[in-house]
Amino acid sequence: MINKTKQLIVLGDSCVFGWADLEGGGWCERLRCNWMKQPNAPVVYSLGVRGDGLEKVTARWSNEWHCRGELRRKVPDGVLIMVGLNDSARIGKPNGRPQLSSEAYRFGFQQLLKDIKIQTKVMIIGLTPVDEEVMPFADCLWYSNESINIYEAQIEEACLEENIPFLPIHKKMISNPFWKTWIEPDGIHLNSDGHQWIFQKLLNWNALLEWAELEHTKNVTFT
Repeated sequence: MINKTKQLIVLGDSCVFGWADLEGGGWCERLRCNWMKQPNAPVVYSLGVRGDGLEKVTARWSNEWHCRGELRRKVPDGVLIMVGLNDSARIGKPNGRPQLSSEAYRFGFQQLLKDIKIQTKVMIIGLTPVDEEVMPFADCLWYSNESINIYEAQIEEACLEENIPFLPIHKKMISNPFWKTWIEPDGIHLNSDGHQWIFQKLLNWNALLEWAELEHTKNVTFT
């Protein structure tokens, strides 16, 4: 019997897209290239869109694979999602209204998990920190680590309720004394070192490796 190659669809915003990683194209691209070197490793489709929040990912997740040749008559074997940073941003001022309230985010995120897990395996990655000292972003959006922490907590709780694998990012990254050196001058996008940090976490994430039927990678240098 010929082994079927698994497909992994990765959905999210500019962090999935790999914006600002001039060396490796982002953690998702690094994962794709790494897996291409391994026999029978899954094929990775990086489908991040800059500026996307939960509502936009929810609107496009199904069509993203139904319109693609390899997946046109089937669903992917797995979906990996990283979204919520843009939803947490407050508009106009530090205490302005968020682009999507944490309550609405939680409700919509959990519904998204319910919808996807009916069709295929879904896994979730948490949110990255920001440098608050350079806010606002684009002269109008105020990101804060306090808000991001709240939204990641909503993600974690939804994943626990739906029994979905979750890889926390925010607290782990911000606990590293060098984390600010991994962020671009704009305050919200990761540079190459930041993307490398996430990539190395993925290389040792049990849930992802077990799904991919791969072994741990030992060349980890960041903590």
